[in-house]
Amino acid sequence: MTQFVVTQQVRAPAATVWAVLVDWPRHGDWAPLTSVRVTSADATGVGAAFVARTGIGPLAFDDPMTVTRWHPPSGDEPGRCEIVKRGRVVLGTAWFSVVPLPGDRSRVDWGEDVTVTPHRLTRFAGPLLSLAGRIGFGATLRAMAREAEKQAGRA
Repeated sequence: MTQFVVTQQVRAPAATVWAVLVDWPRHGDWAPLTSVRVTSADATGVGAAFVARTGIGPLAFDDPMTVTRWHPPSGDEPGRCEIVKRGRVVLGTAWFSVVPLPGDRSRVDWGEDVTVTPHRLTRFAGPLLSLAGRIGFGATLRAMAREAEKQAGRA
């Protein structure tokens, strides 16, 4: 089991940050070697489904996900999205929250609690996978923040 949480401050309003984060295909713009496609009729709300494909050629894998909680930020109230990962390689949950901050700023907290298969080979690699997750998602959230700040006219 691999767990991690990454936090990123963003110079953009929570509604803008939320809109950027839930534009699932755009995640491929920030996450290296990743493309995302929506597989459900509706890309928003509980039940929205999408697949992230990560890697190169035969080393790529699909990471199918479904939204299980959808609560956009409203006023001073934070938003939260929870996702179940149900792939052959990555299983578990992911979530993010968007917390409004003073001055039209936000904080994004992104967490994952996943198992990477084959578990018999990866079960002892939890700390290393957690570190890789924090590094990778940290870079991804910084790139997302730049996009949200650009959309908010603060880049």
